[in-house]
Amino acid sequence: MKFTRRRFAILALSAAPLLFFATAVSAQKRTPNKPFLVYVGTYTNKTASKGIYAYLFDPVIGKLTAVGVAAESEDPSFLAVHLSGKYLYAVNEIDHFGGQKSGAVSSFAIDSKSGKLTLLNQASSQGAGPCYISLDKTGRFILVANYDGGSIAVFPIREDGSLAPASAFVQHSGSSVDKERQEGPHAHWIGTSPDNRFVLAADLGLDEILVYRFNSAKGSLAPDTPPFVKLNPGAGPRHLAFHPNGKFAYVLTEMGSSVTAFAYKASKGSLSPLQTVSTLSILRKDYSGVKEAAEIAVHPNGKFLYASNRAGIDSISTFSIDPVKGTLKLKDEYPTMGKTPRNFAIDPTGKFLLVANQESNNIIIFRIDSTTGALSPTGEITEVPAPVCITFVAAK
Repeated sequence: MKFTRRRFAILALSAAPLLFFATAVSAQKRTPNKPFLVYVGTYTNKTASKGIYAYLFDPVIGKLTAVGVAAESEDPSFLAVHLSGKYLYAVNEIDHFGGQKSGAVSSFAIDSKSGKLTLLNQASSQGAGPCYISLDKTGRFILVANYDGGSIAVFPIREDGSLAPASAFVQHSGSSVDKERQEGPHAHWIGTSPDNRFVLAADLGLDEILVYRFNSAKGSLAPDTPPFVKLNPGAGPRHLAFHPNGKFAYVLTEMGSSVTAFAYKASKGSLSPLQTVSTLSILRKDYSGVKEAAEIAVHPNGKFLYASNRAGIDSISTFSIDPVKGTLKLKDEYPTMGKTPRNFAIDPTGKFLLVANQESNNIIIFRIDSTTGALSPTGEITEVPAPVCITFVAAK
């Protein structure tokens, strides 16, 4: 099926039987100050890593305690935990699964007492180099972005937590101004809108955020009207974060090292640009080196936004958010005390920010000032081989 303005090939596949996990919220209830399980996705090729690692996180003092290897897996870079806390999903960032030019998606059952993961099944991600994974708001589907393949896919979740065959697949096409990095599409992030009616995908190769209408009963996708919003040429959109109020969305550009704030209209799934600001402080106004921004997150209180910078800058930038306009103001830039902050995560209590420094093989923990959003290192340093992604789940 073809559409004007952008050549989409959308393949709707039959959806397997689904389960709505009615106990998803209640299963995640926990007593105050009880430890969280933390899973860390890593790169295994050319490193000493064996796969996914498990830790216990104490939310009172902000300390990680190693549990060990939760599951051996090849390049399980980005992770997502099911709403029920019973299952974990990972993309295997490879390009050779099943003898095809494709990455893989793995599903695991979580033993909440030991932290161990049991592989349920593994499937083709439908494209090479899958780099991001998320769940829809019902917990019925996972969404995958294939960077090398320039495509996205949706997979139903069976009753036992395993993955059914893909229910939707979209191959992006086109290019942008940077002939080396934007020679073709490179889907880098995918997630649903707060109301679960739309799926948004950031494509670094196209300089676009693509928007799809999402059928949460069938797991199917259809281009929205308009089907995408453009960012500055050569910016390279990487990740997107919604504000807790659902009225604003923030897009981090990897190649531009900037954040673009958008007003989000929920009724149409449309994005209207408000502002673009650099992730680099005034101290770097003359910086002309490589820019590689990586991760973005809005604090649960909606007051602050954080973004990471790699390529030797190795910092976390903090922004204040105007509560009415949704616009940003850069406040500070903090060294991550490590090399290549690929990902970071704010713990569920909102008190700590954990940074995964991929090339220095460690996680650094910062305390968040609830009034100013400022970061201060706790002194806790956890050694992890090539950490890529940090995710939390309630421990039992």
